[in-house]
Amino acid sequence: MKHPKLWLLVGRILLAGIFLAAGIAKLREPWLQFAVSINTFKIVPDSMLEPIARTLPWFEVVLGLAILSGVYLKWTSTLTSLILAGFLSLLIRSWALGLEVDCGCFGSGEPLGPKTIARDSVMLILSIAVTIGAFRLGRERVSSEPSILADTAPSRQV
Repeated sequence: MKHPKLWLLVGRILLAGIFLAAGIAKLREPWLQFAVSINTFKIVPDSMLEPIARTLPWFEVVLGLAILSGVYLKWTSTLTSLILAGFLSLLIRSWALGLEVDCGCFGSGEPLGPKTIARDSVMLILSIAVTIGAFRLGRERVSSEPSILADTAPSRQV
């Protein structure tokens, strides 16, 4: 692929934009509204609704900023991929069970359906691509840097 650094930057910007948009959309609404969305999935005990509804949007914003900055990109993109895989699994489970779910992905009021699952699948693919790119570029950077040990390693004679 030509210009892998450019493609990685584009992927980072898109992925960060997704997480920033999702987090900010949730923060603009009362936390109780997001808690109701979470509750429609029927997997979280009532005692955890408030803590999740209050912290998850901030976590999404911080993760979006971290991906945008590129700091610890291998690990933040891996975490993002795991989170998106979990969200997508939850959406597919809920849809398969026929639950009337308010996705809450980008704020309240979005019913779960094939379009939501397709969109979240594309987001997961993007996140996995960014993760792969981060690891590949990291490996290339390490292999192209001169090694201190290269000069001090004893040579083998056969």
